Amino acid sequence: MTRASLLLSIVKVAVVLQLLALSGLFPQQTFADALPEAGAAPSVDAYDVVWQTPSSDVAGSMPLGNGDIGVNVWVEKDGDLLFYISKTDAWSDDYPGPYSLPKIGLVRVKLNPNPFAQAGAFRQTLELQKGQIVIDAGTGSSRVTFTLWVDANNPAIHLQWTGASVMDVDVSAELRKTPIDELHADHILAGQTNRIAWCYRDEARDAAASDAITSDTLATARDERSKNIALRNLAFGAVIQGRDLVSDGETKLHSAQPQRDGDLAIYVQTSRAKSEDGWLAQLDRRITAIAQEDPAKARQRHLDWWRDFWNRSWIVLEGNDAARTITQGYLLQRFMSACAGRGDFPIKFNGSIFTAGGVTTEQDAAGKPTTRKVNADYRVWGGDYWMQNTRHLYWPMLQAGDFEMMQALFRMYQAMLPVNLQDVKNFYGHGGAYFAEVTPFYGGLPHLTADTPGLYVRHYYTPILELSAIMLDYYAYTGDRTFAHDTLLPIADAGVTFFDKHFGRDKNGKLLLDPANAAETYWKVHNPMPDIAGLHYVLQELLALPPELTDPKMRQNWQRIFDELPPLPIATMDGHRVLLPFESYGQDRAIHNSENPELYAIFPFRLFGVCRPELQLALDTFAARRFKGTGCWQPDAIQAAFLGDAELAGKDVLANFQRNSQHRFPAMWDGGSDYPPDEDNGGVAENALQLMSLQSVGRRLLLLPAWPRDWSGSFKLHAPFATTLQATVRNGNLTALTVTPSQRKQDVEIRQKDGSFGKLSR
Repeated sequence: MTRASLLLSIVKVAVVLQLLALSGLFPQQTFADALPEAGAAPSVDAYDVVWQTPSSDVAGSMPLGNGDIGVNVWVEKDGDLLFYISKTDAWSDDYPGPYSLPKIGLVRVKLNPNPFAQAGAFRQTLELQKGQIVIDAGTGSSRVTFTLWVDANNPAIHLQWTGASVMDVDVSAELRKTPIDELHADHILAGQTNRIAWCYRDEARDAAASDAITSDTLATARDERSKNIALRNLAFGAVIQGRDLVSDGETKLHSAQPQRDGDLAIYVQTSRAKSEDGWLAQLDRRITAIAQEDPAKARQRHLDWWRDFWNRSWIVLEGNDAARTITQGYLLQRFMSACAGRGDFPIKFNGSIFTAGGVTTEQDAAGKPTTRKVNADYRVWGGDYWMQNTRHLYWPMLQAGDFEMMQALFRMYQAMLPVNLQDVKNFYGHGGAYFAEVTPFYGGLPHLTADTPGLYVRHYYTPILELSAIMLDYYAYTGDRTFAHDTLLPIADAGVTFFDKHFGRDKNGKLLLDPANAAETYWKVHNPMPDIAGLHYVLQELLALPPELTDPKMRQNWQRIFDELPPLPIATMDGHRVLLPFESYGQDRAIHNSENPELYAIFPFRLFGVCRPELQLALDTFAARRFKGTGCWQPDAIQAAFLGDAELAGKDVLANFQRNSQHRFPAMWDGGSDYPPDEDNGGVAENALQLMSLQSVGRRLLLLPAWPRDWSGSFKLHAPFATTLQATVRNGNLTALTVTPSQRKQDVEIRQKDGSFGKLSR
């Protein structure tokens, strides 16, 4: 059988399976009609993080945030309450270096008498349901309770305290008073009355470079000019003020008289201004607007946001210690995304906004590992976005229903598109665009030719295809036609147009991708699987969109490109047919990383898996994969779930959610190939656990496709066509189910003991 005929057979099988699904010719489960509705949402209180002792330093900090502003909170033994402040758009002029997204400042709160000096009288709790941290310290007359929360709806951090007796309070901001590492000093704004104000303002940027710079020899100057424009007049900082707190120098406040209770408000801002005074005037207007709202109502709106967040979706397992570890890992990873996912820029995979410093291991100039201590401003892999890493933070948001948190990702790449379209036109003289695997937040592309030497992320064109796949899913889940018209279609069409125009055709008239990387592992190869699978998947999904979303000319072009795609690279190896990383794959090819590019046809481009064609081909390919393991960005757990391998998926999910040896907070995942907290590690496990519970194939809703038979628990997850499923499972058996809207219940199928899927009801 030729590869072309094999691909045709796969398409035919897919059509037959869809017809079978629509006709209901699957085994029936007799208990389905009597299946009760699922109960109320489980409480997350049991998974709060509770510490009975103070911490030594920021490595023992507890994260909290409102989606844009974050804090790392800890209490020093016999010392003070401290927290770092961070923000998703606080870009520094070290960009894209290791200090690209530094902390805004460190706040220290000191009480006299000191409740933290009493041994054993301490409790610090992250209250997930309320989105707050509560600290109880001291006994008797020295007892104090702190409540810290970052307003879910305003750029403000609130700290309130109540004591058993009066006390003196000192609040200080510990700032960069001199240049440190690659960062210059903060600007402390003098002349403030009963408040502290400061900002970090990027150095003046020279935008004199010509707009017409396009040649390869001037690429560095062009990139520098783009950075200058992106960072010009950017400033970030904060204002601290509190009830009955008066100035004690420029960076310290002191209680006007001993007080039993009090409160502190910190207002945080990133904006563009030509001076520090201009920046402060902007922030003061925001402070005035926030002050007009009743504090009690603002507090209630904050609590409402977190209540709605936890009611939106969940996965809670029951039983042994492993079930608790997985549940808490899942809930805390979703919490971490909620704390950093609603800002102007996407979540950083390498530490998010919760970097905590410590000891890092790097290679010296000779390639030997060296260790050194770094501060909380530092992160490995710098400020640029790496799509192969960033994706793992956003795929899980679909089934979680956290759609508002996906907007920053979409906005960033949408804003890059005009720049990249122009770069492609200037460099290559044709239309279309792609996104570099490693890209600054303001976009831009390198000028590559066939002679450009291979490297990890050169000739790497896959990101625009995976982003298009995420966007296609977002539309399928939400039905947002404005998004489809304004964001999805311009990006996806630019992507497939780039591949069409940039690459030639082989002797059979099929698209020939050469040179192109197969992920970072194989450089400058022939028809790499990630791009071939991505084009097959994206084009077939584009062609399946409602005709009214597109125009006939666009669809005709997509169909022409689809018809010219080469088949997926497949060969027989060791007696089994397997997918290949690229066409003409050979064992002697140089290997530069530890990815399995052939598995892109399973995830992220879902051409194979349970209830999809050629499952055995996919299973044999997965079994033969060169690199096996989990942790960090490795997607074995996700691919295992798509293939119905409950044992491996469950094992890897547990391993990921146990991967913390450097920090006190459970979800500050070890750095691995990234930097702690490693958001990839948590995102992979989060996504895999969702897919073990529920998958979608077209309109089909597949329940428990990779759920271990001895697992019990409940979940509520989202699915395409604005659908949610809430289920209860006992020892692998479905005991309750609610499907919304109710008519979608007819599309639900559950995995049988023999691995097939059967309808729940007639």
